[in-house]
Amino acid sequence: MDVESAVAPSVITLYIRSAVFWLGFFLVTLIVSLLVMLSIFFNSDVRLKVAKIWAVISIWLLKVICKIDYVVEGRENITDRNAIVFCKHQSTWETIFLHILIPLGRWVFKRELLFLPFFGWALACTDPIAINRGAGRKAANQLVNQGTEKLKRGKWINFFPEGTRRAPGAEPRYKIGGALLASESGYPVLPIAHNAGEYWPRHSFIKWPGTVKVCIGPLIETKGKKADDILREAQDWIEGKMKTISDPSRWNR
Repeated sequence: MDVESAVAPSVITLYIRSAVFWLGFFLVTLIVSLLVMLSIFFNSDVRLKVAKIWAVISIWLLKVICKIDYVVEGRENITDRNAIVFCKHQSTWETIFLHILIPLGRWVFKRELLFLPFFGWALACTDPIAINRGAGRKAANQLVNQGTEKLKRGKWINFFPEGTRRAPGAEPRYKIGGALLASESGYPVLPIAHNAGEYWPRHSFIKWPGTVKVCIGPLIETKGKKADDILREAQDWIEGKMKTISDPSRWNR
């Protein structure tokens, strides 16, 4: 039975489930972070495979403890052709799940994350692109230069075009950085929409049971296109899909 069609759990039950999950999550994060750092003498692909253990266990914990499952539509759009992933950013859930969905993807994130004990140190070992958000054009050049180099090596780039988590239903605020990378490099964009923020809201201790819907769009070709046009095309697909999978009744709980 779909957990959303079952009797809604009490608030106390939700708090207990969430507390148990957080305990397991932090323990798994600590152990796998240490394993990633210990694998520093192997190449970054090996370290990302170790990091995937963290993602697989965390998603399993969410399913077993918090009753959060997921379904994926459009998985056939992930092919052997590497691309730049443009993913909707509502929750912490997708930062975990993309480790499973995208083959050895390299991450773009704010460099402050590297200073977090254990987790940030492990992130530094996974061949990321750590951006100083306040650096303006310098940050954009870093993204284009490092991103293009990694794409040419056959790697995927995981990117959140809104930069930070946005609550479900909030006005989208897409930024140009990832589209600049796509325009300059000529590599395609893979758009991904999901409604994870309805089950794991940002800044929320409680996790709500249900099934996250993940929708993967067809590749967006970028050769010969301006960054503004690429961004508009990706945003239109993602936000259009969000309208079909979102449920406003779950936005403010």
